[in-house]
Amino acid sequence: MKQTIVGLGEVLWDVLPDGKKLGGAPANFAYHVGQFGLDSMAVSALGDDKLSEETIEALNEKKLDYLMLRVPYPTGTVQVTLDEEGIPTYEIKENVAWDNIPYTKEVDEIAKNCRAVCFGSLAQRNVISRHAIGEFVKATPKDCLRIFDINLRQNFYTKEIIQESMRMCNVLKINDEELIQIGRMFGYPGLDISNKCWLILGKYNLDMLVLTCGINGSYVFTPGKTSFQPTPKVEVADTVGAGDSFTGAFCAAILKGLPVEEAHKIAVEVSAYVCTQNGAMPEIPQELKDRIK
Repeated sequence: MKQTIVGLGEVLWDVLPDGKKLGGAPANFAYHVGQFGLDSMAVSALGDDKLSEETIEALNEKKLDYLMLRVPYPTGTVQVTLDEEGIPTYEIKENVAWDNIPYTKEVDEIAKNCRAVCFGSLAQRNVISRHAIGEFVKATPKDCLRIFDINLRQNFYTKEIIQESMRMCNVLKINDEELIQIGRMFGYPGLDISNKCWLILGKYNLDMLVLTCGINGSYVFTPGKTSFQPTPKVEVADTVGAGDSFTGAFCAAILKGLPVEEAHKIAVEVSAYVCTQNGAMPEIPQELKDRIK
């Protein structure tokens, strides 16, 4: 069986002011990794409804491989409101299909042949999907890149879920606002941004910690070394999915053997491009794709 890069967790429809678009951080991640020529797959659950059929159509149209298990819950939707700078606010519907992802033999088989997996905290708000994600990560090979893209949304997380996820991963992706929340939650209030990151990197024995700070640039912390990249100035259409495209491009570059600094630079450029487009899954220009060989 081929080694696959997996986006594991929510797949849903972002209902935006100009209509609905397929989204969900793990599906966005899988789509962007796949644009760089790697075998990628979205693993989630759908209901038995009209939206589920539209999801399958959209995934096929995006040429994204998937395992979408059918469960007796509605397919997920999110009401997205954009402010005047294109920054989204989310109203995420509860007790939907992706809250109830079962851990099946087919899912286990994918886990055992997984080259990298990206998962977040949102899909762990329900015990069923939390169990599936935990079992999946445990079943991955030792050299698998296990990326926890923390993705704090509304009140759908607990300290225990965050701690357990950080123990399961070897790469943590977090933004500056989330870092402040984690600092409060874990009792690191007096530390500056960089010291918080070093503390988390060491405490959880991570290979990398990726910190994005919006217009103030981004950092990749690895043991003994920091990479910094400024954020390019672009005309923003919306920022939906920009972070997922960053993670996807960074993961693809690392798996193809690029140094951290170079992988970081490409990830920043891909993310900046996605900000200029509407929705989470635009096609990346060929010249950016060619940067990761």
